[in-house]
Amino acid sequence: MANTHLEHARSLALTDSKYYPSLMPGVLPLIGPTSNASLEVQRFGADFLAEMFASPMWSADAKQPIALLVLDTLKYYLEQVHDRGVIKGAVQAAASVYPLVYRHTISDPNDQQHWKTMTDIKSNILNRMDTAPPGVRICCVKFVQQVVLVQTPGVIDPRVTMSVFRCHTQSTHTIQRPDHSDVSLALVPRDHPLLTYVHLEAEGHGLLDRLLDIIHGDHRSDSMALDGGTYLTGYSDALLVTSVLNSLGVLIYRRPIAANKILNSVLNFNPLKLANSPMTPKNKVSMKAIERTTRALLVNILKRNTAERPNDPNNGRIQHFLERMHRMRQDIMEESSRKRPAPAEPTDGLDPAKRQRLGADVPAPAVSAVAPLPPGPVSYRQLYTIDPENAAANFDVKMFQDPALVQQILIPILQSIDEKKLLEATNVVRSRYLSLSQSMAKQQPSAAAVDEDEYEPDDYEPEDAEQVANRLDSTGDITHVAPAAFKLPEPPHLTIAEVQQHGELAVRRTFDLIEELEEKPKGTKGGFNRLAASDYGRDAWITIATRLATRASAGLDDPEDDIKDEYAVKNVKGNLAISDTIRDLLYDYIIRDWKKRIDVAMSWLNEEWYSEAIMAQSAKPSSKSSTNGVIPPKGNYRRYALRLIDGILPYVAPSDKGLIRLFSELPALDYEMLSRMKTMAQDPERVGLATQVLQYLHMFRPPVKDIVVSITAELWRENDRAKPKAGALLKVWRPEILQEAEGGEVKREETNGVA
Repeated sequence: MANTHLEHARSLALTDSKYYPSLMPGVLPLIGPTSNASLEVQRFGADFLAEMFASPMWSADAKQPIALLVLDTLKYYLEQVHDRGVIKGAVQAAASVYPLVYRHTISDPNDQQHWKTMTDIKSNILNRMDTAPPGVRICCVKFVQQVVLVQTPGVIDPRVTMSVFRCHTQSTHTIQRPDHSDVSLALVPRDHPLLTYVHLEAEGHGLLDRLLDIIHGDHRSDSMALDGGTYLTGYSDALLVTSVLNSLGVLIYRRPIAANKILNSVLNFNPLKLANSPMTPKNKVSMKAIERTTRALLVNILKRNTAERPNDPNNGRIQHFLERMHRMRQDIMEESSRKRPAPAEPTDGLDPAKRQRLGADVPAPAVSAVAPLPPGPVSYRQLYTIDPENAAANFDVKMFQDPALVQQILIPILQSIDEKKLLEATNVVRSRYLSLSQSMAKQQPSAAAVDEDEYEPDDYEPEDAEQVANRLDSTGDITHVAPAAFKLPEPPHLTIAEVQQHGELAVRRTFDLIEELEEKPKGTKGGFNRLAASDYGRDAWITIATRLATRASAGLDDPEDDIKDEYAVKNVKGNLAISDTIRDLLYDYIIRDWKKRIDVAMSWLNEEWYSEAIMAQSAKPSSKSSTNGVIPPKGNYRRYALRLIDGILPYVAPSDKGLIRLFSELPALDYEMLSRMKTMAQDPERVGLATQVLQYLHMFRPPVKDIVVSITAELWRENDRAKPKAGALLKVWRPEILQEAEGGEVKREETNGVA
């Protein structure tokens, strides 16, 4: 049960690191030294602590108080537990905890207990550097890297310098303050009671030398294990060397005070010195790994120096070292490929090309004894059986019904067969087959046995062995049954209702795809001649949908039947059902977000108008000019344009300029469409928008000027709220309308006065 709770806590913390501070008080008693936990729980605890303090998702300020709570647990793991997994996790956690405890000790000089515990942990880890297994030593390298970073002076941030004026000397002194975001030796005061500056600095440089000594040691991978799990000090694994090289890059970048020392040590290091030892596969892999890690380290240093310090003298040294290492690698690694391979056989007497000239006696290859075929008819099994005494000859392959299982068995068998033996077996079967064909040919009646009166000579050539074998396949015991041809069953016939239902489902899936492709692809449109499937963007699918709705059913409807004006009524014909379904889905798609999808509405309505115009021209070729600007009274364009306008108007705000774009881009307008402005003007807040639409159309759509003036005059007469703005427009467009109205009012007043 405890393991289950711990796994749940770990999963929750890995999901969001903010749960680490709240989970730690409950997890620590279960994994601590007083819990008497099992080895599995201790492994979980070590890994959990390592993951927690290595997580970059929460700050060091939040980790610092928790780091003080886990010191006793880490000390217990390192001193009392001898499991390699627990020790590795504890060392990794200690590497992350050390800078936190170090900074806490700087800020609280009186807390001696926590620093003493951390010192004991550090001593225990440093003692394992030379005697622990390679996996633990790699973790120790990470810990030593953190200690070197902490116990060496960091970079001085020029932004935190300050000037101090000394009165007695009348001079100004500049004080460089360390960067507190970088935990280093520069943060330690000179008079700190627990942290001695000189001792910490000496220890840091000593540990750095200890790291550099590892890469100059013996890199052979055949490390020898002693009793008790210890390893010889003089041997270091290639993984340990690569881990040290990987840790040096951070030290060079964050500790410039030690950069030259580290760089000189790396440049004096020969990563290919294992070439002097026997080139076993392990040594070859180790040498390649060390060489690649060294090259990656130096290339990164060279890139940073070139960008920040192009005149650094070390750049030339690094470049020269990389070139020299490249030449050495070519000489060592590629030497075998450049040499001529040794001859496959002696050239003295066994080469067939020189046999006659040298006169060498070449022994004939040994031929294994093969059992002859039995007399009489022969089956396929007897023909291909080389050794009847072998147990494989009695194996029945019919027991395998699954072809996949046969493939799993045959492929490894074929890969393991000796090529020479396979060639010999093939020759044996070939000789058997030829002898069997010849014997069968001899059993045929000869020409001499045929009666001379019945003899009719034919011009044909005698059968060869292959023809005889083909005939034997059809007449002898060796039979071959051709498999029956596979034929798919006929699909069931769909009714008209099922066809219509599946068509609607396909159209709905298309619109689901269109909604997923909301972002417009880059590029320009090609008008009515654009390719509908030029890409896979939203516009391409919209073009396909609109053309399926407007052009697919062209010529299929009955011209004598009228299209109903009801919006939701669909044509009962199967040919037009899909088109009406697409139109309804287009309408729903636009209404859900008409501001962003007004371009879809324009594309659709333009396609509807264009399709009706083309059909009208084809129906009346002599009167092409009669279709310009004329809307069919009961066509799809007018019906769906009115439906779309009526659906958008209730949601139009007074500041929505998209309505102006809608009316301006419609291919054709009539009185009924523009009369919707009178309905919208009944809302006092949208009177201004209605008059703006009419004013825009009067300016930029000359064919509908008369309709616009009529609608404006009706607004002026019927709507008192719209009268001021409509009157201002009529005063410019048709002042006579206002004058006639004023004259009528004057006559009415005079009549009332006379009466």
